[in-house]
Amino acid sequence: MGQKGVCCCCAALRPRYKRLVDNIFPEDPKDGLVKADMEKLTFYAVSAPEKLDRIGAYLAERLSRDVVRHRYGYVLIAMEALDQLLMACHSQSIKPFVESFLHMVAKLLESGEPKLQVLGTNSFVKFANIEEDTPSYHRRYDFFVSRFSAMCHSCDPDPEIQNGIRIAGIRGIQGVVRKAVNDELRATIWEPQHMDKIVPSLLFNMHKIEDVDRIGPPSSPAAGVKEENPSVLAENCFRELLGRATYGNMNNAVRPVFAHLDHHRLWDPNEFAVSCFKIIMYSIQAQYSHHVIQEILGHLDVRKRDSPRVRAGIIQVLLEAVAIAAKGSIGPTVLEVFNTLLKHLRISVDFELSDRRSSAGSATLSTSSKESDERIVQNAIIQTIGFFGSNLPDYQRSEIMMFIMSKVPVLGTTSKSLDPSNLGDLGTRRIQIMLLRSLLMVTSGYKATTISNALPAPFLDPLLSPSLMEDSELRQLVLEILHNLIDRHDNRAKLRGIRIIPDVSDLKIKRDKISRQDVSFMKKHGQQLYRHIYLGCKEEDNVQKNFELLFTSLALTTIELANEEVVIDLIRLAIALQDVAIINEDNLPMFNRCGVMALVAAYLNFLSQMIAVPAFCQHVSKVIETRSVEASYFLPETIFKDKCDLPQSLEKDEKDLFFLTNKIAESLGGSGYNVERLTVPYVPQVTDEDRLSRRKSIVDTVSIQVDILSGNGTEDKIDNTEEITFEALKKAIDNNGLEEQEKEKRRLVIEKFQKAPFEEIAAQCETKANLLHDRLAQILELTIRPPPSPSGTMTITAGHAHYHSVPVYEMKFPDLCVY
Repeated sequence: MGQKGVCCCCAALRPRYKRLVDNIFPEDPKDGLVKADMEKLTFYAVSAPEKLDRIGAYLAERLSRDVVRHRYGYVLIAMEALDQLLMACHSQSIKPFVESFLHMVAKLLESGEPKLQVLGTNSFVKFANIEEDTPSYHRRYDFFVSRFSAMCHSCDPDPEIQNGIRIAGIRGIQGVVRKAVNDELRATIWEPQHMDKIVPSLLFNMHKIEDVDRIGPPSSPAAGVKEENPSVLAENCFRELLGRATYGNMNNAVRPVFAHLDHHRLWDPNEFAVSCFKIIMYSIQAQYSHHVIQEILGHLDVRKRDSPRVRAGIIQVLLEAVAIAAKGSIGPTVLEVFNTLLKHLRISVDFELSDRRSSAGSATLSTSSKESDERIVQNAIIQTIGFFGSNLPDYQRSEIMMFIMSKVPVLGTTSKSLDPSNLGDLGTRRIQIMLLRSLLMVTSGYKATTISNALPAPFLDPLLSPSLMEDSELRQLVLEILHNLIDRHDNRAKLRGIRIIPDVSDLKIKRDKISRQDVSFMKKHGQQLYRHIYLGCKEEDNVQKNFELLFTSLALTTIELANEEVVIDLIRLAIALQDVAIINEDNLPMFNRCGVMALVAAYLNFLSQMIAVPAFCQHVSKVIETRSVEASYFLPETIFKDKCDLPQSLEKDEKDLFFLTNKIAESLGGSGYNVERLTVPYVPQVTDEDRLSRRKSIVDTVSIQVDILSGNGTEDKIDNTEEITFEALKKAIDNNGLEEQEKEKRRLVIEKFQKAPFEEIAAQCETKANLLHDRLAQILELTIRPPPSPSGTMTITAGHAHYHSVPVYEMKFPDLCVY
């Protein structure tokens, strides 16, 4: 049987492979491939593999001619024959045949006929699924990448044809990826010029029909959606592509995603961007997650001048990526994530304040909208920091806590804080609030084995800094952070709200015996905690929430850190707070004074039941009962109501309304407590920052008059007593040029009173007082006469303090003052 139009003699002279190829084509293409002759051709190709290249070349020649002549029936037959030969032959000689095959596929893809494009794609997909015995070192797929990517963007007016071409393009890309990745020279497909075509083509189809056809999150397409949906098919291909990415080519696969989202402005709104990166994070290998996070951070830096909503969209994408990466390995990017986010937090606050300054005096709707958008950015950053930090292991979380705290602007410190110099007071406060809110989220759920691990000195000192006490909201955040770190048994929820608790046992408080490490911590840092609570109660802008948080702080300290010594210190602190409200040297409003009294009542009621000393409980209960009848505004249930009648003044003589030190000392002394220190009034320790702070210094507000009895047989002198001469007095009077010297001496005195043993301080003060009295009488020849009605002053002796009527002499010489 010869080919139509060729005589039998000429046909017999043709090469056998050509005759076999010609025989597979019927007279009428509608009859399809001649199967019997196709079997002969296949047997011949398998028996003589060296002829495969010639068979392929001849088939390609016929196919090209039929395509030009629009004889599409014969084209279909030729491609079917090629497919069968590919599936049957797996020898090394198939390489030249593959070149002819790919040439024919390219011809079909270049044609403008959609059916031929789909036919060529189907053949290429079948070829992609064939595993070749040996790699091909010269074959490239550049043309197919370009052509399949173009098909993914088909805009044919017929929706069915458009859908079919796009699906063919996606399947073609999937075939190219599979074939290229399986080859030894797999790196070629990951080159940027290829990824810049493949990835946007897939994203285009994923986004194009997402709103119409997709139901459910991107990671789990809804049931019943056919694979013929371009969106679903593109997503599956995208997942497969990312799943095959390795360490060296991960970035090349991710960067085109940013370009696509930028070009199509898909950061605001960012639903599609979030879905894309969820797919990316779940598809890549877990150890490569940090590459994606680094790319997002880098893109955030690139777009730092964009609108707030765009930046907020990128940050929310980062949040989703971090949420997934935190469950696995995120490598060395932990500090980089926080550092970049804190930098952008600073930038956002700067933008917000610059917009406010530029529109000063002309508040417009657009300016208000910009500020609101910047708040969205800031909240997104805080949420990201908090979520990331709360999912880290404890050892990393403690480092992040230190890192964030080091960025908080604190007056008088040299930390690596975010530079607030150009922001002013308002900008500094905004930065402090933002960072503390971030820190609050990071510390949520943190459970340290010892309190010293949760509150190391480099972290505790700036956290309790007076610079963070200038605003009510700042103080609330600091206290909430302390609660997160101190509360290791989840008791805080049971203590929420300041109130008189009738029976503490009903709360079912969980606690363990205090450890040695915690005892050591309280000896070293307990005064800092007491001081913070004491000063926090004296702030005029306190509201109900501040008092509630202060009560919770005292209660948690009692539960987690209190031994007998700490209990005595806490009672001293409570009595000192009561004195603050009664004496009112700080001119606090009446609401604050009553609030402090209510706080003391609520806490001592809680403490008395926790230590379970009957006499102590009886005294506290009696005072509370008296207050409920005569002065209910001293109780939290009354003072913190919306409408509460406040008294005009507080009478100091109404002893029944106050908690008395002598009564408490008697009750505790009978139960074995060492109550000697209970009679020593609590005075907060002084820090260097107090003198640098813009707030009223504690050195100025707390004055201690010390007078020492001279008849106690103190003949032993202290060797380091400074000799007082006329020259020393003259220098003390002359203040010019001695400011630095005076500051240093003050620092040494303060440090000595903080750290030296009490007995040593008392002895030295007594020696100095006696020496000062004698020398002044000799040098100045003054006759010192006591005032007609001396006021009671305090005498400090080794172990206790009491009042007497000996007058106090106030000196005008700074170098000789006894603090």
